[in-house]
Amino acid sequence: MTTRYGGVSQAPFDSFNLRAGLGDDLAAVARNEQILRASIAAQPVWLEQVHGCRVVRLQAEDAMPGAPVHRADASIADRPGIACMVQVADCLPVLLSAAGRAVAAAHAGWRGLAAGVLDAAVAGVCEAGHCAAGEVEAWLGACIGPRQFEVGPDVLDAFDVDRAAGSPRFVERGPVRPEKWLADLASLAEDRLRAAGVGHIRVANLCTVEHPLRFFSYRRDRITGRMAAGIWMVER
Repeated sequence: MTTRYGGVSQAPFDSFNLRAGLGDDLAAVARNEQILRASIAAQPVWLEQVHGCRVVRLQAEDAMPGAPVHRADASIADRPGIACMVQVADCLPVLLSAAGRAVAAAHAGWRGLAAGVLDAAVAGVCEAGHCAAGEVEAWLGACIGPRQFEVGPDVLDAFDVDRAAGSPRFVERGPVRPEKWLADLASLAEDRLRAAGVGHIRVANLCTVEHPLRFFSYRRDRITGRMAAGIWMVER
């Protein structure tokens, strides 16, 4: 996963912004993309992320210059040279490896998570890697943390939380902030992965909001850049 270090963009996109269309200089974004490509042993394949649950299985042509961009929130690759990439600035990036035979990257904001993006990504990477979910390894990157992610009742409803019974993943703010809760996005993702049978999960436990020098954060800054998380296979 990238941080905001190492690029050429100027404030407020300083410095390693990897997404165009946010107000950053396009030449700077292109240079940042070149820096990324030069630092990994694969061709990054980007998605048009829509906070949904669609997963796409990438082919060789998807890594070619000018290839159409898939409208999806997770991608899978089962061959070397293709890097599955997602962009984030508070949402959770989840990287999956299926017994070393296939990999996947998922963009898990609360909407996509509630819709089942991780369930679909695990099923897809298991199919591509010809393995069981228990053989899948997952890594959860930096995202908005449980002390910063304030949500409303719509988010609890999306996760079918009984407000009377409560949930360890949602902490009520009390009378000062009625109808507001603090949500633990990474733990919600862990719950989904474990329910899907994933056997090995590692969590970065880094909050994008609380580390302004290290990470971009949309919730904190509104006008800001995007980081990337990626995974790829190498020739053996």
